[in-house]
Amino acid sequence: MRFDLVTIFPRLFDGPLCEGIVRRAVERGIVDITVHDLRDYTADRHRSVDDVSYGGGPGMVFKPEPLFKAVEAIRADGEVDAVILTSPQGRSFTQRDARRLAAMRRVVVLCGRYEGIDERVREALVTDEISIGDYVLSGGELPALVIVDAVVRLLPGAVGDEESVAVDSFSRGLLDFPHFTRPAEFRGLRVPDVLLSGNHEDIRRWRTREALRQTVRRRPDLLESAELDSEEREMLRALLEERGADHGRH
Repeated sequence: MRFDLVTIFPRLFDGPLCEGIVRRAVERGIVDITVHDLRDYTADRHRSVDDVSYGGGPGMVFKPEPLFKAVEAIRADGEVDAVILTSPQGRSFTQRDARRLAAMRRVVVLCGRYEGIDERVREALVTDEISIGDYVLSGGELPALVIVDAVVRLLPGAVGDEESVAVDSFSRGLLDFPHFTRPAEFRGLRVPDVLLSGNHEDIRRWRTREALRQTVRRRPDLLESAELDSEEREMLRALLEERGADHGRH
């Protein structure tokens, strides 16, 4: 897979792309990540990428010419499956989006800045507009890194233990179950006995139930689209009844 990241601050990517899972995936040839400096696609001596907004108002707007030239140059180098704009106006990025992008061969990410981009770029070039949350950042570089990281870890061979990816939070629409490690007791706090029992079936059922419990407590909205089997549905029913009984006692 290949990512082409278009930005006016290419050095912002130096550290994050050179560490951890992403770095190892690049070294193994699993993913190719190219960072493009948008100013390389300008024609004036000042390398201008922005201008004032027609109609007035504060802030600057990305000009269409450099972005069109950048995307056209990238497409001239090979087929592109998606052109993503990182923007607070986009729809929220989810694990489902990460899986969808991980199935693609080449993705371009345009990192927004300033007050936004010329609307003609959105209309003619952008195939998907993505936000990582309902808040405002200085630019789209951090969201681009979030997208890259979420997608790369789904690529075969990127993570050493692929089973850990399969059971990650949101992988099936649920939060992850609680994790514990040595020592078995720390400052009076004990690891649940079932995890020390060696009974793999009991441990599996405990983890399933606790993943559901975490989701009910913290993100009940996820349950509307969660992919549950018959055992999980029965566990969820029991948890909701237990929760209702607890509320009734208060």
